[in-house]
Amino acid sequence: MAFKYRSITNKEVGTSLSEINVTPLVDVMLVLLIIFMVTAPMLQTGIGVNLPQAETKTTPAEEGLTLTITKDRYIHLNETVINQFLLEQKLKEYFYGQDKKVVFLRADEELPYGFVIQILDIIKRAGVEVVGLVVEPLSEKARKRK
Repeated sequence: MAFKYRSITNKEVGTSLSEINVTPLVDVMLVLLIIFMVTAPMLQTGIGVNLPQAETKTTPAEEGLTLTITKDRYIHLNETVINQFLLEQKLKEYFYGQDKKVVFLRADEELPYGFVIQILDIIKRAGVEVVGLVVEPLSEKARKRK
C-alpha cells in the first residue's frame, strides 16, 4: 500500500469556503417576521363582551382573577369556559391558600340584572372579599349629550 500525498495549495483551500451565503438566512427571517406580524393581532382578541359604559374610569390597583360573562351567559374564568354550578368550587380551588381574593367581573350589558346578582352571590359564597366591576369609559358622543 502506497500512499500518495497531494500538495494543497492556498488557492484550493481559499475558494471552497471563502464566503457564507446569507440569502437563505434572510429569506427565513423575512418569512418568520411575516408570520409573527399576521398572528400577533389574533392572539390579543380575547372574549367578545359588550361592556356597559360609565363616565368614571377606574383602573384596577391590584392583581386578580378576571371573570367574564358573555351575553349568551357563558362564564369564562380567565380564558376557560366554566359551568355556573361549578363556579363556586373552581373559585375556591383557585384562591386556596391565598391571602387576597380579588375578582374582576366583566359582564355584558345585555345580561339581566338578576343573573349578574346570582353570579355575584356565587363569587361571595366562594369567599372572595373584593369584586371589581369592569366597565368601558363613556364614549365622546355620549359625553357631549350630557
